[in-house]
Amino acid sequence: MISREKHDRMANAIRFLSMDAVEKAKSGHPGLPMGAADIATVLFSRYLTFDPKKPNWPDRDRFVLSAGHGSMLLYSLLYLLGYDDISLEDIKNFRQLGSPTAGHPEYGHAAGIETTTGPLGQGLGNAVGMAIAERKLATEYGAEMVDHHTYVLAGDGCLMEGISQEAISLAGHLKLSKLIVFWDNNSISIDGPVSLTDSTDQLARFAASGWNTLDIDGHDPDAIAQAIEAAQASDKPTLIAAKTVIGFGAPNKAGTSGAHGSPLGDKEIAGARAALGWEEEPFVVPSDILDAWRLAGLRSVKDRKAWEARLAATENDIRMTFERRMSGDLPGGFEPAMTAYKQKLTEDLPKVATRKASEMALEIINGVIPETLGGSADLTGSNNTRTSQTKAITPDDFSGRYIHYGIREHGMAAMMNGIALHGGLIPYSGGFLIFSDYCRPSIRLAALMGIRVIHVLTHDSIGLGEDGPTHQPVEHMAALRAIPNLLMFRPADAVETAECWQIALEQQKRPSGIALTRQNLPTVRTDFTEENLSAYGAYDLVSAGDAEVTIFASGSEIEIALEAREMLEANGHTTRVVSVPCFELFEEQSREYKNAVIGDSKVKIAIEAGIRQGWDRFIGSDGLFIGMTGFGASGPYKELYEHFGITAKAAVTAVEARLHEDKA
Repeated sequence: MISREKHDRMANAIRFLSMDAVEKAKSGHPGLPMGAADIATVLFSRYLTFDPKKPNWPDRDRFVLSAGHGSMLLYSLLYLLGYDDISLEDIKNFRQLGSPTAGHPEYGHAAGIETTTGPLGQGLGNAVGMAIAERKLATEYGAEMVDHHTYVLAGDGCLMEGISQEAISLAGHLKLSKLIVFWDNNSISIDGPVSLTDSTDQLARFAASGWNTLDIDGHDPDAIAQAIEAAQASDKPTLIAAKTVIGFGAPNKAGTSGAHGSPLGDKEIAGARAALGWEEEPFVVPSDILDAWRLAGLRSVKDRKAWEARLAATENDIRMTFERRMSGDLPGGFEPAMTAYKQKLTEDLPKVATRKASEMALEIINGVIPETLGGSADLTGSNNTRTSQTKAITPDDFSGRYIHYGIREHGMAAMMNGIALHGGLIPYSGGFLIFSDYCRPSIRLAALMGIRVIHVLTHDSIGLGEDGPTHQPVEHMAALRAIPNLLMFRPADAVETAECWQIALEQQKRPSGIALTRQNLPTVRTDFTEENLSAYGAYDLVSAGDAEVTIFASGSEIEIALEAREMLEANGHTTRVVSVPCFELFEEQSREYKNAVIGDSKVKIAIEAGIRQGWDRFIGSDGLFIGMTGFGASGPYKELYEHFGITAKAAVTAVEARLHEDKA
């Protein structure tokens, strides 16, 4: 038990490191670390299970700072607790180029940062995913191997963002009892009092969503401790509404928006030092307080060693599988299974929609990779993301491998990020490509963090037909291709679909989206090749020496490209067809390869049932494009392709007109 006097001094160490770092940087948010320091001190010094010297210990508790603008709270904790990645110099270099102490916490910059936060509500969504992963793995491996909590510190902004309702409603439904959220209830946002914009009864809201709720004084260490213990004993996720004062200790700015997002200034910091009895110079922590924090960092070493002993004593096959899964490596049987499946496809030559081809590939994948965890945003029958191995997870039974996320695309994508960050599972989910707009902030963060999540995005063009322009994604491939470190696939047939799935699963450091058709497509890869041709991003589907015309296409438009080629060849124009399943992988090839694929044909034309943006990389600014220039329309898909001129005939007409121009 820590005395109140020692608790106060330990909490003040967080406050003054945070104040001083923000002041030195002349940038940052001192108010949250000052207000939430008591919560963090109780949690980290008495309850959180972790080991700074083994920061990736699989059974550690997870702590998510959802209110990522308060990053100095986390950086101060990591330094005080003895994490090697954050030094006092790093604290002094807060928000400076090259320092791990970025403006908002960034996953991968330092151990102890469990996720990248900043866009409000994302951390809360990630934490729900982490809690799902914990419960799923505990069901598989037992409490001896997996038994930990996920703690969150969220602010008013996190709870205002719409993603929070998506996240908390599913968490309540699934009874994620090891999820404990502290609401830093300081009643202040950037514009001023929260009452300017919101009068929600948050405790009633969380209770209505199936949560246990507690209301405490966030500056009373005993109340904080009692709340944590009550939350740990609950059979529901818990919201602890901790009433705090933003900028606690600042004589003039405490409790105001002035403490939120800008340095306090030397005079205000001096006043806080006097008010809180802190006599140290900037960035100096008294040795006895630093020792107390370092001892807190050692508190769980015995638990970690006991866990390691249990792991070592586990049956060899189970232990090896667990370790493989936590490392992110795929099982050895995956690659040969996919090769054999591809060979079968070139024998069977199925004519199926690529969403169906994806389901067929998943049937193989889920049979050999036990850690895949599927799902859909209430579109299972349309996305085809569920296979024979993936029975549904329910609130009372987590033995399944499929999550019904409900109509919660944004929350789903954030939860998938949390599942991937937790480790041991590979999340994939389904939605319509058009609704990637709702997922986009989370997809972007997955790309920024470099984590393996896979989004199945069906109904990928005007080819979905009658649902009309509200559901027809014309700009979405271009928009998603613009996200750095995201692989966007648009396979042309069942073979390419299998290849794209294989590539996506092999990526440990980046997310993927797989855009899939509603309409049936023929198998165009009729010759078996063990090599994964889609991994080149673009490749010759039909080669031709000294081709007069090169047609580039992706997905469903490959069929149109092949038909156009036949017509052009019949008219005496040597034509090659290049399949382009992934722009991003193409850019990673050698200059020689890229030049060879692009070639030097007189006429280059691209065909895709979306907008042109991005295709000039292949066809040049003066190349021909057959696709969309505006929104779609409602009608049978074949009529839409005719209406918008996305046909082989239109392609041939455009090519021959260009050839005629060139001759003239």
